[in-house]
Amino acid sequence: MKTIAIANQKGGVGKTTTAVNLGAGLAIEGYRVLLIDLDSQCNLTRTFIAPEMITNTLVSVLIDDKGERLPFSAAIYETHIQNLDLAASHIRLARLEKSGQFDDLFRLKDALAPLETEYDFVLIDCPPSLGVIVTQALLASDSVLIPLAAEYYAFEGTQDLEETIKSIRRSN
Repeated sequence: MKTIAIANQKGGVGKTTTAVNLGAGLAIEGYRVLLIDLDSQCNLTRTFIAPEMITNTLVSVLIDDKGERLPFSAAIYETHIQNLDLAASHIRLARLEKSGQFDDLFRLKDALAPLETEYDFVLIDCPPSLGVIVTQALLASDSVLIPLAAEYYAFEGTQDLEETIKSIRRSN
């Protein structure tokens, strides 16, 4: 399973659009693909699933509300594209940013481990930040894809992301 985080601390540079199109393209080519919507704005989720169809989200998998977490598979939904599944987000996912324990940084990586043989590719759509959620995504990933708008400030923001990637590389 190849896991790719799609990240940039700047919003509006095409992270979600990249995840949608890359995921769909890989699925059409016959690869089994899981899209993970780690952005609490839920745009990737809403692209594929009507809100009333969602019963469980990544909140139930990654946030320990009542001393129990659901398995990752509980937050996965089939999309209308064959071979393309989606792990749904929710606005409450932003609560992960308040997580302060070191072990919490590996929740996503640990939760994905049982899916190793289920998917060829996992694409993680990250929020526009460099916080705990993006750190979890980077720790769970083999690679990082950084979409950029063709403008100076978008490029400038990648320097901070690059430093974050270098520091995480020691743990991953």
